[in-house]
Amino acid sequence: MTSNEIKDIVSRVSVNPDLRKIASKVLENERISCEDALLLYEKADLNFVGMLAHYVKTQKFGDKVFFNKNIHVEPSNVCVHKCKFCSYYREEKSEGSWEYSIDEISESLKKIPQGALTEVHIVGGCHPNRKIDYYCNLLQTVKAILPHVYIKAFTAVEIEYMSHLNGISTEEVLALLKKSGLNAMPGGGAEIFDEKLRAEICPSKTLSQDWLAIHKQAHLLGIETNATILYGHRETFAHRVDHLNRLRTLQDETNGFNAFIPLKYKKENNVLGIERELPWTEDLRNFSITRLFLDNIPHLKVYWPMLGKDFSQITLDYGVDDFDGTINDSTKIYSMAGSVETKPILTQDEMITLIKESNKIPVERDTVYNVIKEY
Repeated sequence: MTSNEIKDIVSRVSVNPDLRKIASKVLENERISCEDALLLYEKADLNFVGMLAHYVKTQKFGDKVFFNKNIHVEPSNVCVHKCKFCSYYREEKSEGSWEYSIDEISESLKKIPQGALTEVHIVGGCHPNRKIDYYCNLLQTVKAILPHVYIKAFTAVEIEYMSHLNGISTEEVLALLKKSGLNAMPGGGAEIFDEKLRAEICPSKTLSQDWLAIHKQAHLLGIETNATILYGHRETFAHRVDHLNRLRTLQDETNGFNAFIPLKYKKENNVLGIERELPWTEDLRNFSITRLFLDNIPHLKVYWPMLGKDFSQITLDYGVDDFDGTINDSTKIYSMAGSVETKPILTQDEMITLIKESNKIPVERDTVYNVIKEY
């Protein structure tokens, strides 16, 4: 759909005049404001924001949808933080906890055929007894076994805890990890940046300004990162806009974020006490408004293990351009919280089929979005 066709539709339907102005901004490639984004959340319907988001996405990438071949390594779910929304963490030696040694991780990686992966994604809990040597050795081990893969590892929360446990700065931590093989960072741990709400749902976790500062340090060291939001819990629309604006502001400064991933709160096996998850229409509205606001973060990713393969296909018409990776049943973070996919695994052929079924063009990428092959 062209900009003129969208303008014609907007002019003919009954739309709030202020929403028409926002549509004009989007179609003229003009940045929308925080006030605009809040109005979209409060007043715009799904068809309106979805149409605009799909237009913006196609202007950037046409019908292309990106994916990669990856697995997750989760060294331990033992964590010093006891976030109220988290279904993943366990106390040390408790039922359901795990603490994999580097040898154990090494043996599992050696079974992977050469060329089967382009990325190893490493995240886990903030373990009370594992110092930075463990994580540097882990990175070096992965690189020795799979020398050609990108390693995307450790949230800002993990980086901060390594700093605390080892008595060195977060910048020193990042430099040591990079020297050991770290190529990129995931975007986890952002949750919600509003300080008051953050203190309610994850009181001991990295402060908002520190999460942003660590990602800034990573960008300045040449480590590209992703960013996330946890939505659908106690946050308001204003909280979401504030969160997105802080990310957009940092991206204006560093241009180090590759992708943004909205992560939906799942209610099982945690103590936050929210009985009803958001309906799928609100998921799609959130993806769409995110695409419109984050004009300087190129990629918008759907995390299909959380939302399910079928629903994730629908998001590709609401601003999303990245389907994440094959994963190979290697993560438990969302399955423990009641996600749709209890055993998250896709083969490369299945991934390509899902994207083609959505009338899109599958494009295999590496971690930092260099194109490997278009199908």
